[in-house]
Amino acid sequence: MTALDQLTRPGIFVALAALIGLIVGSFLNVVIHRLPLIMQRAWRSQCAELSSLELPSEEALSLSRPRSRCPHCAHQITALENIPVVSYIALRGRCSACHKPIGLRYPLVEALTALLSAAAAWHFGPGMAAVAALVFIWAMIALSGIDFDTQLLPDDITLPLLWLGLLLNLAATFTDLKSAVIGAVAGYLSLWCVYWGFRLATGKEGMGYGDFKLLAAIGAWFGWQTLPLTILLSSLVGAVVGIALIALAGRGREVPIPFGPYLAAAGVLALFFGKPLTQTYLNLL
Repeated sequence: MTALDQLTRPGIFVALAALIGLIVGSFLNVVIHRLPLIMQRAWRSQCAELSSLELPSEEALSLSRPRSRCPHCAHQITALENIPVVSYIALRGRCSACHKPIGLRYPLVEALTALLSAAAAWHFGPGMAAVAALVFIWAMIALSGIDFDTQLLPDDITLPLLWLGLLLNLAATFTDLKSAVIGAVAGYLSLWCVYWGFRLATGKEGMGYGDFKLLAAIGAWFGWQTLPLTILLSSLVGAVVGIALIALAGRGREVPIPFGPYLAAAGVLALFFGKPLTQTYLNLL
């Protein structure tokens, strides 16, 4: 039995996907934190260029540089302090230098990425569908974290995700190409119509254009058939969470609630259970 055959055995494949998920989850924490900052710098640079202003010099920032630091004391995180989940437990959730608490979200993102990656490997088995599913899950986690923090859904993630969905379905990886193309168009236009209907009725913006692009990407991956259930599930979860935040956490009604994480959660459900859920939904109708 070759090494490739060993890696594609179900148990080993799932364990490998979980391990890769842990590593990718650590990187997704960097993406969630830094990508909005990189975007803001780019916007400031464009505005300064248009207005002929000179920006103050700043340290170069990318997804790989500089190395991660403690937000409290700027202690540079060593390799041993950056092992996903394990380092957080070993350090008891505190910086080794200043002993200030480290956000619980970091190990949670790593653990969630590992768990969903293992689930995708188990569900799809070795092959292109599993690899594509991993990419989709990682993108959904990154988009959810960014939207929670900044209420932004970066085009750098949503648009490549949309095109990748269409390319994958050239080979009918998740649905046929016709359903994928209609799904991309219908996904975008459905929320675009809701946006303009709400704006004309209230004079306010109910959601951002990033939500349109995210639903278009989900439609491109899984076809137009999954869109009604995706919108229904994301709207129900968003409404329940929003009411809970207002009632239990005292959050003001005027404070906007990001819709992207609920679309992303519905997209992950569509990845694993899209066809049976859609069939059940249609049967009930």
